Amino acid sequence: MTKITWKPGTMLAPVPPALISCGTMEKPNVMTAAWTGIICSDPTLVYVSIRPSRFSNTLIRETGEFVINVPTIALAKAVDLCGVKSGRNTDKFKLAHITPEPCSVVSAPQIKESPVSLECKVKNITSYGTHDMFLAEVVAVNVDDAYINSAQALDLSKAGLLAYAHGFYYTLGKKIGKFGWSVEKKSTKRKRAARLSQQKSATLTSVRKHGKIKKESGKK
Repeated sequence: MTKITWKPGTMLAPVPPALISCGTMEKPNVMTAAWTGIICSDPTLVYVSIRPSRFSNTLIRETGEFVINVPTIALAKAVDLCGVKSGRNTDKFKLAHITPEPCSVVSAPQIKESPVSLECKVKNITSYGTHDMFLAEVVAVNVDDAYINSAQALDLSKAGLLAYAHGFYYTLGKKIGKFGWSVEKKSTKRKRAARLSQQKSATLTSVRKHGKIKKESGKK
């Protein structure tokens, strides 16, 4: 196998084809942007790069706010549609059959159907040739409780997260391990396995208990 050299290009993949919502609840707008990501963890800084010609670019400049909504396979058609239609003369929320929902901090809407929505406030805008980069601070995160597991942790393994690579959409495959699993000691693995077993046992006990209560209630 031999690598060949190509001219410079945006070949970093996969990336999330995120739904970027902006505007207000009264006049919501949404677009798809694959050029988005994390800048810093403390403070929590992210970015999204948008062409100056896009309607969302103007709205975000005016309001200084936007929301990054994590895409899933259930949102695949909406993600594609919102990437090719313009919000200047189209209600993309209605057209894509997605629901604008109020945020907790910013005035921009989040997408109800997205499992995770990051509320962002713009801190800086820098123009880089074809795109303007909006550097923003995450001021709140909204998570669908359907993806909170028994350990009260976020588990998106069943969400069917979307990825974008060189013009095509993909859905992520199976989970192969957590961060650091390749160097984890066997004793640590055993402890983690025991902890998960206890959590499952506690959940099963709770289910059985509630089931018994419902059965007794039915007799009355």
